[in-house]
Amino acid sequence: MDLINIAEQAFQSGKAASFPEFKAGDTITVTYRIKEGDKERLQKFRGVVIQISGMDAFTRTFTVRKISSGVGVERIFPYQSPFIDSIEVNKYGKVRRARIFYLRNLTGKKARIREKVYTAENKAE
Repeated sequence: MDLINIAEQAFQSGKAASFPEFKAGDTITVTYRIKEGDKERLQKFRGVVIQISGMDAFTRTFTVRKISSGVGVERIFPYQSPFIDSIEVNKYGKVRRARIFYLRNLTGKKARIREKVYTAENKAE
């Protein structure tokens, strides 16, 4: 049993552990490394996390949705991807579900997610 844990820790990169904690409903900015020919550039993708799937660290993915020119765009990122440069949490959303696919059918002001307000009592917990 201990041998399996040691092997998993050896293969696991420390980069994924440095990402902030986020869940469905949070607005995040993912800075992604894109290769075009022999050039490499960074592109930011800002949107709402719709779902996080996968149990272990190796198969874990998260789906981010944004509205671009009136069209909904979703992108699935592997949590262990070497192309993810950084993840920044912009807003913590207040949702009651783990998978918020109902956002796909909403437009305008109805598609907004309330921001979770932290008080001094909540931060202590």
